[in-house]
Amino acid sequence: MTQLKRLQKIMKEKGIEGILLSSHLNQRYITNFNFDDGYVVVFQNKAYVLTDFRYIEAANNEVNHEDFEILTPKGGHLKCAAELACQNGAAKVLVEESELSLEYFSFFEKAAEGRVAYEKGASAILTEMRMIKTPEELENMAEAQRITDAAFSHIISVLHPDMTEIDVALEIEFFMRKNGAERTSFDTIAVSGTASSMPHGVPRNIKLERGFLTMDFGCVYGGYCSDMTRTVVLGKADEEIKKVYYTVLEAQTKALEAAANGERGCYRLDEIARDIINGAGYEGRFGHSLGHGVGMFIHESPRLAPGMDRGAKLTTGNVVTFEPGIYIPEKYGCRIEDMAAITDDGIRNFTKSTKELIELF
Repeated sequence: MTQLKRLQKIMKEKGIEGILLSSHLNQRYITNFNFDDGYVVVFQNKAYVLTDFRYIEAANNEVNHEDFEILTPKGGHLKCAAELACQNGAAKVLVEESELSLEYFSFFEKAAEGRVAYEKGASAILTEMRMIKTPEELENMAEAQRITDAAFSHIISVLHPDMTEIDVALEIEFFMRKNGAERTSFDTIAVSGTASSMPHGVPRNIKLERGFLTMDFGCVYGGYCSDMTRTVVLGKADEEIKKVYYTVLEAQTKALEAAANGERGCYRLDEIARDIINGAGYEGRFGHSLGHGVGMFIHESPRLAPGMDRGAKLTTGNVVTFEPGIYIPEKYGCRIEDMAAITDDGIRNFTKSTKELIELF
């Protein structure tokens, strides 16, 4: 069943007359067509791609014509969307509340001229749909992670003391693009020394500092993201650095093992990792959640977090990260991250890069 058919099935079950998709990634998710200027309008028995001259040839070649009618409206996309709603008997159409600004929502209402009522609700439906990956989606994510793993092997082989943090980030990104990635999943993180204490530090135009070098990166393949983090040591690791590293590694390993052995509690998996870090004397130094969902969006549901409802559980088809860390301000930080799919009998860990403590220079 295509994503469109899944969506239309949900719409019929919930009595939803129409949905208007405005975000690039959700449009691609439903149509499998990569474009970023136009709209996708879905009704219970019909669906449309609204685009313009720049994309019409690509749309005609790539969009499934049995599922979607492709239109290039001359009177404006939003006016056309309202007319389609009337033609399909949809008095109420849901929009993407988490993606749509108030300004653009007012454009929707103005173009509808009172013929259609636009309401929130599409974001929640798409978010729930995206949580469960199909076999095809999982294979795209596996390939994205294969490229990411290869980029880690590459950067370890070329790192040298004269490189800057920006050099490291750019080398990783160039390698991934050259080896099949559409783009990066997010802005690459490569921070060393004292800057590694910042979980989402920005690479600096300075030579690499000794101590930890944390690299958090990923790429997009077939529209789907990968996400991994590896931390290496520049210079020789002292006893405190080793303690931090191996504590983070143990926290991650135990959480992964628990998931592999059937633990599905989002709160509980975070708790397993957090208890190990706190018990080693680093309470308060692991300030973010254990992990998050990944898919077309780099951050999706579900989350492995202490703030989650204790009843929230992972299910087959979820893809989540396992990324505990320890961060000591103005000193250093360490994070190790894998991305894994939840299966009927455990997990499928997409991430193959070594987690041995690596010392360079």
